[in-house]
Amino acid sequence: MSATRVFVARLAGCTVFDPAGDRVGKVRDVLVVYRKSDPPRVVGLIVEIPGKRRVFVSIGRVTSMGSGQIITTGLINVRRFEQRGGEVRVIAEMLGRKVAFDDGSGDATVEDVAIEQSGPSSQGDWAISQLFVRRPRTSASPFAKGATAFVTWGEVREKSTVGQAQSAEQLIATYSELKPADLANTLLDLPRERMFEVAGELPDGRLADVLEEMPESEQVGILTRLGDARAAEVLDHMQPDDAADLIAQLPSERGEQLLDLMEPEEADDVRFLLTYAPDTAGGLMTTEPIIVSADATVAEGLALIRRHDLAPALGAAICVTLPPYEPPTGRFLGMVHFQRMLRYPPHERLGTLLDLGLEPVTAETSAAEVSRILASYDLVSVPVVDENHRLVGVVTIDDVLDYLLPDDWRSHDGTEEVRRRAAVRSELKTGSIPLPGGKDSGHGQG
Repeated sequence: MSATRVFVARLAGCTVFDPAGDRVGKVRDVLVVYRKSDPPRVVGLIVEIPGKRRVFVSIGRVTSMGSGQIITTGLINVRRFEQRGGEVRVIAEMLGRKVAFDDGSGDATVEDVAIEQSGPSSQGDWAISQLFVRRPRTSASPFAKGATAFVTWGEVREKSTVGQAQSAEQLIATYSELKPADLANTLLDLPRERMFEVAGELPDGRLADVLEEMPESEQVGILTRLGDARAAEVLDHMQPDDAADLIAQLPSERGEQLLDLMEPEEADDVRFLLTYAPDTAGGLMTTEPIIVSADATVAEGLALIRRHDLAPALGAAICVTLPPYEPPTGRFLGMVHFQRMLRYPPHERLGTLLDLGLEPVTAETSAAEVSRILASYDLVSVPVVDENHRLVGVVTIDDVLDYLLPDDWRSHDGTEEVRRRAAVRSELKTGSIPLPGGKDSGHGQG
């Protein structure tokens, strides 16, 4: 095996290849076991393979580690990883942990861990060789940082206080580049208490994005751990339809308390969505599409689509209405698709580019009918109007997929999810909608 010393935080996200050079997955963590006197021994890697499945790769299967990539023997057990007693995840559970120096010089926080191979490359073990730690800052300045040091495992001892939460800052920093869906999967893979702790330390906006990618049961669990004021702040950052779905799962008394603490404008949107049944267009829609007048130009429309905080599905088309331009708007005139705008000069008026063949649905239209419309006409979104033909929102393709897929779809492996989506497409064409069902199970450390 080629490598001498590797820092674990730098392994996060590294690509894993088989001997033929084909990509296997990405490293998400390193698994170690403690020993009585010697430093913890590395037993393997936690690798995310296609389908968001986390699997265990024994360290004995790793032939090369370094240069931003890892080479394995190609023999990987693809059963889902499940942590066993005595095993510790370095990134998820060790980074951010408090340690005390044996010489009595004080405490420090673990910011990274180095692992190193000992003995001949053919049979040598991997173990923790060094810890990169940071002492507490000695200045009151917010820009000051404590001194750092490299120490061996034998020079410090872990420090834990009953009831004291382990800092999650270092873990959050390690996963700062992950997309919300990937971070949500990472959190779901942590021990439950650690998941709550890390979620609680995420910034409001980041936590809102992550919650939108989680199953409702985990959303409720995390929100329950937050104080009312913090929970309301997070809900303010969520898309109104996602916030409404989450509040609908809470006891009515707490849901109303949180609505009272939210920003009035955001709370009004959520209350409006809660008036519709979840299996209708009104229950699926979002109330924040792009809405403009018929006199707006292509240049103005494209500028609105470029907003970095806009969901891709909402940027696929622009709604054109009479004033006012906030739902419920003036009379709905039509939609202009993004691709059509690209074919016309910047000064062209959007009112001349309307898709006159796209009929809106009403808020009471069934989710099944909305699904068939999106599939039949290859649409990314469909407008929703009230009895006076005023725009009240749009249903996007991601809203429909969340409705069609089973509640536990995030825990399914890639193969099962592919089969499920194929079934959804097939049954949409025949007019029948698949029922949620099926759970994945099993654990795997090969």
